[in-house]
Amino acid sequence: MNGVLSVLLDIFRQPAVIVALISMIGLIAQRKKISDILQGSIRTLVGFLVLAAGSGVITDSLAPFGSMFQHAFRVQGVVPNNEAIIGTVLLKYGSESALIFFFGMIVNIVLSITSRFKFIYLTGHVAFYMASMLAVIFNVSGFAMWEVLLWGSIAQGLFITISPAIVQPFMTKAAGKDDVALGHPASAGVALGALIARLTSSKKKPSKSTEDIKFPSALGFLRDTTVLITISMAIIYVVVALFAGSQYIESQLSHGQNFIIFVVLKAATFSAGVFIILAGVKVVLDEIVPAFKGISEKLVKNAKPALDAPMTFGFAPNAVLIGFLSSFVGGLLGMIIMIVSGSTVVIPGIVAHFMAGGVAGVFGNGQGGRRGCVIASFVNGIFITFLPLLLLPVLGDLGSVNSTYSDADYGVTGVALGYANVFGGRAILVTSVIVSVIIFYVVSFITARRKVENNIEKVVLES
Repeated sequence: MNGVLSVLLDIFRQPAVIVALISMIGLIAQRKKISDILQGSIRTLVGFLVLAAGSGVITDSLAPFGSMFQHAFRVQGVVPNNEAIIGTVLLKYGSESALIFFFGMIVNIVLSITSRFKFIYLTGHVAFYMASMLAVIFNVSGFAMWEVLLWGSIAQGLFITISPAIVQPFMTKAAGKDDVALGHPASAGVALGALIARLTSSKKKPSKSTEDIKFPSALGFLRDTTVLITISMAIIYVVVALFAGSQYIESQLSHGQNFIIFVVLKAATFSAGVFIILAGVKVVLDEIVPAFKGISEKLVKNAKPALDAPMTFGFAPNAVLIGFLSSFVGGLLGMIIMIVSGSTVVIPGIVAHFMAGGVAGVFGNGQGGRRGCVIASFVNGIFITFLPLLLLPVLGDLGSVNSTYSDADYGVTGVALGYANVFGGRAILVTSVIVSVIIFYVVSFITARRKVENNIEKVVLES
C-alpha cells in the first residue's frame, strides 16, 4: 500500500506527467485513434517539459541578479522564494504535505463537479507548495495528524478551485477566449491589480495596447520581442553590476569571467528562457485544450484546465516585460518603506515579480492598455512585498528563517487561516474552513442563477 501511494505521489509531483495524462484521458474519452492519442499525449508531455525548461533557464539567469542586487545595495532580509522555503518545510512536514496535496486534488475534482466553478488545477508544483504551507499552519495550530490531513485537504481543494475562478474574467479578456484558466498562486495580487486597472481606465481616452507600441523605422528591430527583452534586461543587469562592482561578481559569481560579459550573457539567457517558454506554451495549448474537451464532456462538464503563469505570456509579450519591471519597482518601493519604518525587510523576489508581474501586466493590458499594464503590475508588486510580513508570524519556527512563500495566494490563504487560529484557536480555524465551503457553494448558486437569468433575457430580447 505504501509503495502504491509513493508511486502515485511521485506521479502527481510531476506537472508534465499530470498534464500528459489529462491529455491522454481526454483523447481516449473522445475515442480518438491510438496513433492520435499517442501523438497528442507525447506532444503535451514534451511541450510542458519545454515550458518547464524555459522557466528553469529564467530562474537560473535571475539568481545572480538577486545576489548582485543584495550586495550592491547592502540589503539583507527575508527573500520570498518558494523553492528555498519548501526544502525547509519538507524536512519537518513532508508526509503531511504530500498527502494534503494528493487528497486536495480529489477535493478539487469534487468541487468542480458539484459547482459552477469548473477548473481543474494542473500546475502541480505550486499546488504542492500550497499543501506544504497548509501542513505548517495546521501543525502549528496543534491538530492531530488526521485533522491536519482532513482540514488541510479541504482547504487545499478550495484554494485550487477558487484561485483560477477569481481571475477568469481577466483571463478571458486578455486571451480573447474562455477555454483555458490561470493555475498560478498569483491570482489574488493579479486580480487586485487588474481590477484597479479596469477602474482607472478611461473609456473616453482608452490607452493603447502594449502590443501596439510603434518604434521608429531605425528601431524597427525592437519589434522583435526577443531582441527587446535582451536589450532591456542587459541594461538593467549592467547597471546593477556596476553598483555591485567587478571584484564581487568575478570572484563570487562569474568565476573569473569579465563581469560585463557575464551579465550581458545572463540577460541574453533570460531572453532565451522567455523564447523557450513561448514555444512550449504554443505546443501545450494546441494539444491540451482540444484534448480537455473529452474530460469536460465525460467527467466535469465544461471544465477548463488551469495552467501555469507562462501560458499567458503569448497573449501580450510586450506586457510581460513591462509588467515585470513595474512589479519590481513596486517591490523596491515597498522595500524602501520597510527600511525607513524599521520593520523586517522583504527583498524583492525576482522570479515572483517576473512571473506574477508578467501575468498582471498581460491582464492589466487587457483591461486598460499600457496604463492598465503598468498599474496592475505595480499594485501586484506592492501586494506581494507586504503580504509576507503578515504571513511570517503564523508559520511557527519557520517564520524566523530568511525565506518565505512568495506569491499572493500563499499570503492571503496563510494569513486568513493563520490568524483565525491566533485569534480564535482551533475551533475558529475549523469553522473558517467550513464557512469557506458554504460561501463557495452560495456564490456558485448565485452566479449560476444569474447566468441562467441573463441567458433567458437574451433569448427573449432576440425573439
